[in-house]
Amino acid sequence: MVTSGGSVVTPDIRLGAKPHQVSPESGALVVQGQNRGAEPRGRSELPGSAHTHPGLSPPTAPTTSGGTMVAKSRKQTGKSPATQADRDRSPLVSPPGKSAGRRPGREGKASSGSHPNGLSGIGHKLGLTPSVRLGITLLLAALTGYLHWYHLSQLFENDRHFSHLSNLEKEMAFRTEMGLYYSYYKTIIEAPSFLDGLHMVMNDRLTEYPLVINTLKRFNLYPEVVLASWYRMYTGVMGYFGIPTKMCWSINRGEGLSSVDSCEGMGDPAYFYVACVFLLNGVMMSLFFIYGAYLSGSRLGGIVTTMCFFFNHGESTRVMWTPPLRESFAYPFLVLQMLLLTYILRTRIPSRTAMVALGISNLCFMLPWQFAQFVLLTQVASLFASYILGYLGAAKMQSILVTHMITLGVCFVLMFGNSMLLTSFYASSLVSIWAIIALRDRFTQVFRPGIVIWVMQGVAWVVSTVLLKSMLSTVFGASDDAHISGLIKSKFTSYKDFHTLMYTCAAEFDFMELETPVRYLKTLLLPINMLVVALIAGRTIQDIFRFLRDGGKASGKNEDADEAAGSEIAAKGELVYHSLQLVAFAVLAILIMRLKLFLTPHMCIMASLICSKQLFGWIGEKFKHQIVVFAVMAVMAVQGVANLQAQWAIIGEFSNLPQEELLDWIQDNTRPNSVFAGAMPTMASVKLSAGRPIVNHPHYEDAGLRERTKLVYSMYSRMSGETVKKNLMKLGVDFFVLEDSWCTRRTRPGCSMPEIWDIEDPQNVGKAPLCSHMSRNSRPHFTTVFSNDIYKVLKVPKATKDLR
Repeated sequence: MVTSGGSVVTPDIRLGAKPHQVSPESGALVVQGQNRGAEPRGRSELPGSAHTHPGLSPPTAPTTSGGTMVAKSRKQTGKSPATQADRDRSPLVSPPGKSAGRRPGREGKASSGSHPNGLSGIGHKLGLTPSVRLGITLLLAALTGYLHWYHLSQLFENDRHFSHLSNLEKEMAFRTEMGLYYSYYKTIIEAPSFLDGLHMVMNDRLTEYPLVINTLKRFNLYPEVVLASWYRMYTGVMGYFGIPTKMCWSINRGEGLSSVDSCEGMGDPAYFYVACVFLLNGVMMSLFFIYGAYLSGSRLGGIVTTMCFFFNHGESTRVMWTPPLRESFAYPFLVLQMLLLTYILRTRIPSRTAMVALGISNLCFMLPWQFAQFVLLTQVASLFASYILGYLGAAKMQSILVTHMITLGVCFVLMFGNSMLLTSFYASSLVSIWAIIALRDRFTQVFRPGIVIWVMQGVAWVVSTVLLKSMLSTVFGASDDAHISGLIKSKFTSYKDFHTLMYTCAAEFDFMELETPVRYLKTLLLPINMLVVALIAGRTIQDIFRFLRDGGKASGKNEDADEAAGSEIAAKGELVYHSLQLVAFAVLAILIMRLKLFLTPHMCIMASLICSKQLFGWIGEKFKHQIVVFAVMAVMAVQGVANLQAQWAIIGEFSNLPQEELLDWIQDNTRPNSVFAGAMPTMASVKLSAGRPIVNHPHYEDAGLRERTKLVYSMYSRMSGETVKKNLMKLGVDFFVLEDSWCTRRTRPGCSMPEIWDIEDPQNVGKAPLCSHMSRNSRPHFTTVFSNDIYKVLKVPKATKDLR
C-alpha cells in the first residue's frame, strides 16, 4: 500500500488490509477536536426529492478554509479415545490421589466441572434456571455488541462527516486498496442484473489492462459479492412496496465551492456497505463477551474482555477508519472460530456438529482475507505444541487437522484454484503434522519419552513443512508470496530489494514501536497478561518436571486415575493453547507492528482469566475474588476512559479538492478506454470514480502486478526519460498521473522513492530524479495535459498505440 500524497508505498502483503494513513496532500481532513473557523457546511433539503423529510432540521458540519488539510493520527481437552501410550506421554497425568481435577461427568459438561466458578454459581444461589442464566448472558452480549456498533458508527461519522459527503466524496474517502475493493461492489450493484455484475468482476478488463482477470479469485471479493446481492434485494423489495430507503439533501460546501447532493440511509450504496461492516463488528463484540465468559467460567470475565477491548480500542482494531479492508470482514469469524475451538478443546469427545461449525467458521475467515492462512498457521502450530507436550490427544488433534484440510480444499475450489492456498506454509504444515501424528508410534520406538522426542517432533515438523512448501511451489510455479520471504529475511539480515523496501520503509511494517507496550502498561493489559501467562507457565513447567521425574510413565493405571487425568487435561489444555497462541501473536506483532491487531484482542481474551477460579482461586472466596477484579477494572478505567475520550475528540471532515479536480478532468477530457498509470492509491480512485482502465493498483500480492508497478514507478527513479517512456509504452499507458510529493518525501533516510530505486539501479546513483525534471518540464518525452497543486497528468506519445 501507499500513503497518499507521497508517503512511501505501504502495499498490502498478504498481511491483511492496508494501514489507513493520510498525508496532508491526500486531502483527508481531520480537524482534531475543533472547528478551524471555516464557513459552515450546511444541508438544505432537495426540493421535490421523494426522500426528503419536511420536519427534519438539517445539521451543520465543520469544514476548512482554503482547502487546508490536516493529517489525522490516527484446551483443555478431555481424554479423546487414546492409547495407553498417549496417556503415558502426557505430562498432565498426575499420580493417584494427587489430581486436583474433578471427576469428569457426562460428555459436553466438562466446562462446568472444570470451572468451579462457572456461570451456574450465582444462578444456584438465586434459584435461576439454566435458561434464565443463558438469557442473561446473551442479553449482556447483545448489549456489548450494540455499544460497539454505535461506537464505530460515531467514530466514523465524526472522522469524515460521512453523512454530508457527495457520492464522489464518499468514494474518494475509500482510499488506496479500500477504493479498489469498493469498486467491485459498485460494479455489481450498477450492473443490469446481479449475474451480469458477477460476470463483470470475474472477467475484469479494467484493473490490469490489457489483461482479463478473475478478480473474485485474485482479491478475496466474496464480501462485496454478498453485500451487493443484499443491497440489490433490499432496494428491490423496498421499491416494490414503495418504502423510501434514503433521504437526500443539497450540501452547501462554502468557500465558493459548488453545492453537492448527499444522501444517507440504507438505500445509499456507500451507507449500506459501511453499515453492514459495522453491524458485523458489533456482532464480533458480542462474541468477545461470550468468549471471555466461556473461557473464564464467569460472566464477569466477559465484562473484563469487553472493557479491555474498549479501553485499548485504538490498538485493537481500525475498522472505524478503514471499513472496506479485508480484516473488517474476516476477523469476526476468527473470533467465532477460536471460540468454537475452545469448546472443542474443552469437550472430551466433540460432536460432529461442533467440527462442522469449526470448518464453516474457518471457511468464512479464509474466504475474505488473503492473510488468514498465516493466522491459521500460528493456530495449528500452537495446537501442535500442545499435542507434543501431551495436553491434546492424538485423535482430537487429527480431527482438527482434517477439519482444516477440508476447509482449505473447499476454499481452494471457491477461490477458483488460487495456487497460493496450496503452496502456503499453512497447507504444508497441516500435512506435515498429520503425518507426524500418524507416525507417533515410530517416534516412541526410536526416541525415549521426554524432551528428546518433543524436540525431534518439532524438528520434523519444521523440516517437512519447509520441504513440502518448496516442492509444491515448484510444482505449481507459484512465486506470488516470494515478497513475504524477502520481508521476513530483511527483519533478521541486511537484505533489501525494491519490493522489500516498499514495505519496510512504512512504519506499519517496521518492528513494534516502544509506545505500544507502554500503552498496554497504562491500561494494565500487559501486566494482567504477564501474570496470567506466568501462572499457566508455572503449572505447565511443574507438569513437565513431574513427567520427566517419573521417566515419562504414568503411575496411575486404574480407571479412577485415568478419569482424573482426563479431567485435569480438560482443565489445563485450553489454557496452554491460548498461552501459546498469545506468544505466537506477540512474535508477529513485534516483527510487524500492524499485526498487533491480532495481539491486542487476544490479550483482552486472556485478561478474562483473572476471573477464573481455576487460576486465581488462591485469592479466596468468590466475593473477595470479585472485589479484587473490580478494583483492577477501576484502575484500568483511569487510562482507558482517557483513551476513549481521545477517540471521541476526533472531529473532522473529508475533503480532497485536488483529487476531485483530477477525477472530474479525467471524466470530461479522456475517452472511456484511456489507460492510466501512477501511484497505486490514486489508481484505485481512478478506477472507482472515473471507471478508466489502469495498469497497476494497490493489491500487491501478485508477482506479475509487482513487476508492473516497478515499471510504472521507474518515473520516480534516476533513469532517462526515454527509458521510462518505453516502460510505459510497453504497458500500453495513455496517461501517467505524476505526484510531486512521491518524488521528494521520505519517511526516514533511505526511504524516498529515488533512494529505493538506487538499490535496483546503482549505475544512475547521483543523478537527479526524473520526476524532478518532469515536474518542471515534461517535454520532450511527455506532454502535460492537466496540472494542479498535487497532480500532473502526463500524456504518453501516440506511438504507444502501435506497440500494443
